[in-house]
Amino acid sequence: MEQYNVTGMSCAACSARVEKAVSKVPGVSSCSVSLLTNSMGVEGEASPEAIIAAVEEAGYGASRKGGGRPGEQAASGGKMSISAAEDSLKDKETPKMKKRLIASLCFLIPLMYFSMGHMMWNWPLPAFLENNHVAIGLIQLLLTSIVMVINQKFFISGFRGLIHRAPNMDTLVALGAGASYVYSVYALFAMTDAQMYGDMAGVMAYMHEFYFESAAMILTLITVGKMLEARSKGRTTDALKGLMKLAPKTATVIRDGIEATISIDQVRKGDVFVVRPGENIPVDGIVLEGSSAVNESALTGESIPVDKKEGDMVSAATLNQSGFLRCEATRVGEDTTLSQIIQMVSDAAATKAPIAKVADRVSGVFVPVVIMIAVVTIAVWLLAGQTVGYALARGISVLVISCPCALGLATPVAIMVGNGMGAKNGIMFKTAVSLEETGKTQIVALDKTGTITSGEPRVTDLIPSVGVAEEELLETAHALEKKSEHPLSRAVLAKAEESGLKGSPDVEDFQAVPGNGLSGRLDGVLIRGGNLKFIGESADVPGNVRRKAEELAAEGKTPLFFSRDEKLIGIIAVADVIKEDSPQAVKELQNMGIRVVMLTGDNERTAKAIGAQAGVDEVIAGVLPEGKESVIRELKKKGKVAMVGDGINDAPALTRADMGIAIGAGTDIAIDAADVVLMKSRLSDVPAAIRLSRATLRNIHENLFWAFIYNVIGIPLAAGVWIPIFGWQLNPMFGAAAMSLSSFCVVTNALRLNWFKMYDGTKDKKIKNRKNKEIKEEKMMTKTMKIEGMMCGHCEARVKKALEALAEVDAAEVSHEAGTAVVTLNREIDNGALKKAVEDQDYKVLDIQ
Repeated sequence: MEQYNVTGMSCAACSARVEKAVSKVPGVSSCSVSLLTNSMGVEGEASPEAIIAAVEEAGYGASRKGGGRPGEQAASGGKMSISAAEDSLKDKETPKMKKRLIASLCFLIPLMYFSMGHMMWNWPLPAFLENNHVAIGLIQLLLTSIVMVINQKFFISGFRGLIHRAPNMDTLVALGAGASYVYSVYALFAMTDAQMYGDMAGVMAYMHEFYFESAAMILTLITVGKMLEARSKGRTTDALKGLMKLAPKTATVIRDGIEATISIDQVRKGDVFVVRPGENIPVDGIVLEGSSAVNESALTGESIPVDKKEGDMVSAATLNQSGFLRCEATRVGEDTTLSQIIQMVSDAAATKAPIAKVADRVSGVFVPVVIMIAVVTIAVWLLAGQTVGYALARGISVLVISCPCALGLATPVAIMVGNGMGAKNGIMFKTAVSLEETGKTQIVALDKTGTITSGEPRVTDLIPSVGVAEEELLETAHALEKKSEHPLSRAVLAKAEESGLKGSPDVEDFQAVPGNGLSGRLDGVLIRGGNLKFIGESADVPGNVRRKAEELAAEGKTPLFFSRDEKLIGIIAVADVIKEDSPQAVKELQNMGIRVVMLTGDNERTAKAIGAQAGVDEVIAGVLPEGKESVIRELKKKGKVAMVGDGINDAPALTRADMGIAIGAGTDIAIDAADVVLMKSRLSDVPAAIRLSRATLRNIHENLFWAFIYNVIGIPLAAGVWIPIFGWQLNPMFGAAAMSLSSFCVVTNALRLNWFKMYDGTKDKKIKNRKNKEIKEEKMMTKTMKIEGMMCGHCEARVKKALEALAEVDAAEVSHEAGTAVVTLNREIDNGALKKAVEDQDYKVLDIQ
């Protein structure tokens, strides 16, 4: 996505006009314009020159983000440096508005003294102005003219919009203030004519027809509203600006053996840099030397420091708290994790949520309709016998109370604040669509390894034989396993290190027997370690030990048997343990009315053990990567599905799901395929992301409601619909004040999201709709078949074809390696029919669950 800065926009009608103009450019596949950030995101093959020309032809200005000519940016893919991005988010409007407001007030206050203070409350004037009504009128004319010059931007933008047949909010303001001014000038000249003929009654009558103060007050009040709106809009990007401020400005690198402090922009991949305690890490890198505790809360929101040692990765903008680190730069500039987070949040702000399309359609026709209503209002009151001044006041009130800005800001301000809140807590929504849609999730499919579990095997149980100490069992296992590269061996070594085992003698005659275990000689004695079959060949394994091993296996653990001199010395159980927060996260999802399904390629027994510990609603085991994608496709028939995963094998499923959620510690491919990225790699962030999405969508609904209701109530009131019934009449100045406050209130309401507690599940509500009820009551119909005799991919294809030929079978995922077929059903089927379909192909069905 290419991003552009757009200038000259004042309301939602402007953004709709720009979006429409750019969308017509050949080669543009999608265009999204944000009134909040005055930015535009464009996808497609159109050249930047053509896009900028289209914007300028529509009456606005445009430039590619980051500055420079289009050709210069091509090399960087149109991305901005952090400093350029930070500069683009600076609140440049509020200072300008403040100066305009102060200048306007300096002339408005004396104008109000002359027009209302003297005329209504008989406040005193200098002697030479007493009864000199023409002079008073001329003073009001001069003061109003100065206020109009100060606020000339409204007139320039407003009438330019008219010329380009794209009227905007500034057009309404310009027409309202301009009509008041022109009619007042007419009344002033008519007054001079009456005074020339000595018609004092006429002079006084025309004096009351002045609307100079209304013209000046309208402009000033709109400026007040714009300033408040600009300040509030600036606060919606606080989270993003906070991230940018974290970026270090310098780095200490070692070049030619000498330490040198250089600008962060000069750091290159492969440079060696040093970080002392209390300093921020300048770029992403790998630790070459040293150890330290690094505070990564800036990126992940996690306040507990993470220990770093040689070989570990470090990220830019994280804080080195204790030790000295010497690192090698692996990602610099816009490739660092921090830059990618900033780019992700920025991209999300440049996209548009589906719900915004409603407001966009209204905003596109809003201003022309309001102008027509104002004209009709004036005509109706004139036909009703009212004076020109009275009818004009009603029409002006309609113009200045109508507010397309509130409609245009209702969605993007909430999206920006919600996205910022997520970023601050390590939850990255890639687009506005993902932020809106995540909250609508009805089914969450969880990958097991690395998502529910830690992804690294750990020792869970040490069970020495009678007369054998734990230390002896662990020392023997350590001596044997330290020569193996198997993941289970690494778990044993980690346990030994954790227990303070410094070292053990080297094993001689080491031998690894694939699929069985390890053997070797320690001090001349034969030691072995491996599965039951392997150890049972040389050592006696009692029945109670076998039963204990079966119990461990039923819990999803892998029992490793160890023997010394052909005698069993014990069992060490190893398992990929579930993360501490996984059961609570699953429970929170269920409390929100969401069905939780676990997908895994593991065998049925291990999967069910892990599923029971996590508390999921359903376990689907023995599923290959393409099988996960197929299961997601079937789940989508039951409701909106979010897939949570971390590995390359999860990428197809993440893409297929309605919402793909990647665990941040996972692979780049999984993160690229996902719509939401969880930087903390915690499952508890899944319900938090859904809560934040729901809160943001609720806030958008509130904003749109008030934006629509404001105009629905305000326009008839301004037009004078209620005057004949209740006598309610709106002064144009109060209309301008209401217009100013409407946008401010919408933005302020969005800012309330900053106080939303996304990790508080006490107020969770279940989704209430028919489809979700079906999800909860109807268990996903799947059966797992144990099949003997499959030897290759050809066998898999035969079994798959036979099963899917059955009318009751939607899909069958077959694995000859696991010896399983996971069958997804659309209705109940007798196990005998499934068995017959497979055995007709000359394979044997051992079990169906």
